[in-house]
Amino acid sequence: MLVTAAHNEEAYIASAVESIAAQTVPPRRWVIVSDASSDGTEDIIGKYMESLGFIDLVSLQRDASRNFRSQVYAILEGVRKLQETPFSFIGNLDADIILEPDYYERILKRFRMNPRLGLAGGFVYEWRKNAYRSRNFNRVHSVPHAVQLFRRECYETFGGYIPLKYGGPDWHAEVTVRMKGWEARCFPEIPVYHQRPTGSVEGAARAYLRLGRMDYSLGSHPVFELFKCIIRYREPPFIIGSLLRMAGFLWLSLIREERQVTAEFVRFIRREQMRRLRSLEFRGKKKAD
Repeated sequence: MLVTAAHNEEAYIASAVESIAAQTVPPRRWVIVSDASSDGTEDIIGKYMESLGFIDLVSLQRDASRNFRSQVYAILEGVRKLQETPFSFIGNLDADIILEPDYYERILKRFRMNPRLGLAGGFVYEWRKNAYRSRNFNRVHSVPHAVQLFRRECYETFGGYIPLKYGGPDWHAEVTVRMKGWEARCFPEIPVYHQRPTGSVEGAARAYLRLGRMDYSLGSHPVFELFKCIIRYREPPFIIGSLLRMAGFLWLSLIREERQVTAEFVRFIRREQMRRLRSLEFRGKKKAD
């Protein structure tokens, strides 16, 4: 089962639908939620529904802008429409994604090979320098929101996405999955093609400020945050992006804004982060030796 939240996606939705139609393992149902779209998104989806019986269109008629909380509400509405349908896997698919025909066949094979795998997806590739290239911040332990696929038992254990003020429902989901004893894995050998450049909607400066606020709101450890900003200074807009991200984090730290996550979640994510830092330090010492 798949759910997609689409707000004014007429430039991308046709490519996404065609890539799903070509899958060797297509979804039993795919609920596409038009989140107050005012362009041709719904017309395009409607045309495909005539030939693809697994697509359901849900139209939300309300004032909406393209933001992370409205996207989560749209996804939850899509999930609600699937409650009476039996399924083994449920996933989010962003409306600006293109997948290779065997994408879900390969991902489902990984689930069969590992019964403790609760959340999985592929590495995101974006168009840069006249070619699709792996996104710099792809990580094997972090499954991108655009293609998060959950085993049903895992999804029901953590309860689904929650709308967060500064975004990060995917990060919250994967950490909660691990906190509940499941594994989350992103596979470098399985590509995902992202048509819209990251941060292009809200603008680079605002995006990096929001990312810093998001990191604080989810409980990121200050030492880990500093380290992350340092190692990402080479990503456009380079050191400015790192400084803006740190500024967003520090500002919420100074005003002590209340977080939307539990104290247990904060403790867990900080333990994970510090283990990763210690692991990097250990590898660095071995190389020096």
